[in-house]
Amino acid sequence: DRPLPSFKDAYKVWSESFGMYPLPLVKRVKLFWSSLKGWISENFPEALRTLSKGASEAQIRSAEDDLGFKLPMPTKLLYRFCNGQLPFSKNEDIRMAPLGIIGGYVFYNYNVNVHLSSLEQMVEETKEFNLHLEEQGLPIGPNLALVASSWYHPKTFLLNCSSGDLYVGTANLSAGEMMPCVPESLIKPTNSDMPQDGLLLWLEEHLRRLQNGMIKIRPLSTSRYICLYPEASPLCSSAVTNGVKVRASAVFVPEHPRRGHLGTHLYSYSIRLSVPEACMLGGVYFSSCQLHSRHWIIRCKDTVVSDMHGEGVIGEHPLLLPGQDEFVYESCTPLNGSSGSVEGSFTFVPGRLTQPEGKPFDVTVAPFPLEVPDYIF
Repeated sequence: DRPLPSFKDAYKVWSESFGMYPLPLVKRVKLFWSSLKGWISENFPEALRTLSKGASEAQIRSAEDDLGFKLPMPTKLLYRFCNGQLPFSKNEDIRMAPLGIIGGYVFYNYNVNVHLSSLEQMVEETKEFNLHLEEQGLPIGPNLALVASSWYHPKTFLLNCSSGDLYVGTANLSAGEMMPCVPESLIKPTNSDMPQDGLLLWLEEHLRRLQNGMIKIRPLSTSRYICLYPEASPLCSSAVTNGVKVRASAVFVPEHPRRGHLGTHLYSYSIRLSVPEACMLGGVYFSSCQLHSRHWIIRCKDTVVSDMHGEGVIGEHPLLLPGQDEFVYESCTPLNGSSGSVEGSFTFVPGRLTQPEGKPFDVTVAPFPLEVPDYIF
């Protein structure tokens, strides 16, 4: 970090550090990390302290020796600039748990928050994973390295260091089942000018979503976290009825342990209810309105697979007041297919359920998609 006396000296140091990598790739990875750290510094500063300094070439070679295979060039460079997030165990500071730079989602008592692994954690968890497969009598995957994982409920991302493909473990990961989470057509790990593997593409796409507001920081108990429920169209729907605004979106949850029992795919959805200005019905303004019931229509492709009515939401009947923060809740639904949609309505009462000030009215929930995305986070 000390200043160097001349450009020649600076170039020599740079060449010794990064001269073995294509310059365009070095610039690309450097830009990624500087942009991500800039976003985190401005929007999620508490997570900055979890980012490690860059690893040395010696550390990378040591990790490769321990793994028994080479890491793809883009992944090596990613770790040269930042050695992932500080590793910690479940016996250590629980306050770090929500600070994964990939983020996650929460519904009912199910909580996922994904951290980018350090080299040390990558080696340790990869060895544990391979040992488990051996004990189960299952074949070990071709040069798979665990590059990211969740602290709360398990969710694991694995990089195929031969092909450059990135996978997410499913509910049957213990049996070796995984799904691709980056478009295979984009992966070019051996391109001489600009190699790109699944991990680099995945992280760059994640940064784009942070920068364009598709995903945002949301509160979690006494902390905050990067929330993966989409916040913008077309993945997030929005509708206003009689002054009541409903926003809705979903995430694919491939790793949930009940996925296979409920349906071939499981999705968690987030509903946000608010009255931005005022509740108005028949030209009359009301100071509040309260949710009474819900109606959901769930489709698999174009076929209605569920049409259900119920009281309240997650056991509550939220009271909405003009200008207050959104009432947010999450739930989940299975689907026997890779794509579908949800739409429906909420029935509200002007005033309060115990003191209605007018007739009940329905509030539209515009359709929002259930789909296995090209990029899975």
